Amino acid sequence: MGRTDGARRARKHGCRLIAAALLALAAAGAIAQDYPSRVIRFVVPFPPAGSSDNYARLLAKELQASWGQPTVVENRAGATGQIGSDFVKRAAPDGYTLLFTSNTSHILGPLLQNPRPFDAVADFTPVSKVLRFPLYLVIHPSIPAKSLKEFIAFGRARPGQLVFSSSGQGGVSHLVTELFNDVAGIKGTHVPFKGTWPAVMSVMAGETHYIFNNIGVSQPLVAAGKLRGLAVTGEKRSPALPDMPTAGEMGIRGLEDAYTWLGLLGPAHLPPAVLDKLAAEVVRIARTPEMEKRILNDGYVPVANTPAQFRSEIRSEIATWSRVIKERGIKAQ
Repeated sequence: MGRTDGARRARKHGCRLIAAALLALAAAGAIAQDYPSRVIRFVVPFPPAGSSDNYARLLAKELQASWGQPTVVENRAGATGQIGSDFVKRAAPDGYTLLFTSNTSHILGPLLQNPRPFDAVADFTPVSKVLRFPLYLVIHPSIPAKSLKEFIAFGRARPGQLVFSSSGQGGVSHLVTELFNDVAGIKGTHVPFKGTWPAVMSVMAGETHYIFNNIGVSQPLVAAGKLRGLAVTGEKRSPALPDMPTAGEMGIRGLEDAYTWLGLLGPAHLPPAVLDKLAAEVVRIARTPEMEKRILNDGYVPVANTPAQFRSEIRSEIATWSRVIKERGIKAQ
């Protein structure tokens, strides 16, 4: 009898588990089928009019057209993007409050703080990296170097004499240059500025000697003879600058994954059914000919990857930049 009763109880327990699993699957399916049923909010942790804001609005407009639900963009700037990020981190994980951000805010900013304000992976649900753009190494025209190899030889022969600028302490232009200096064997002095344009102007004026910056800002200045371009980061040449070699082509490895990205994330524990539906639609929009053309015309590269790919790449970036920050002793200002 004891064995029979035990077997009966085990069967009942197994049936309950199966029933619970079926109910959970049905609920998940219902959530996905019902989503979205109200306003979706994209939080951008930067002021209006920047690249993050512009692309958030483009994506929101297309989602609204596709799903027939209002999709609004809300700018919550401050603390290098952390105010907006923290807002989304604390939001309900239902797919109605999302974060459109960059790796400068989502990865680099937190790495410079102790304790970190949030975990870039554990506290969020990656949806899709929409686009990325390489960084462009430009120098002052007075430097007698016509190629990346010549510039590296010039810098190695003058340890500590070259000065590089960046758009801010611990930002992507700063860390990419530190990584480049390490790989190239150059000892340069860093001068941070508050923003891209002042940093670029310092190179044009000859106050600093080189900077890694985006193509959209730098190339018109190169074309005007005010700067000289030498190479771009990334695995492949930029479609916006097809005649400019990558650093890897010139023998400098390690900068293949050094770029800025813009992407969409939600709070942690976003329901899988909602995540799948949201990610599929974002990827579809990002891969339309119209959106790809806009991205390429802006000098960027379309990505539109999956949540799993996005999560893996975030982890890889954290490992890379953590090492650079530790080895160089970089602190937040």
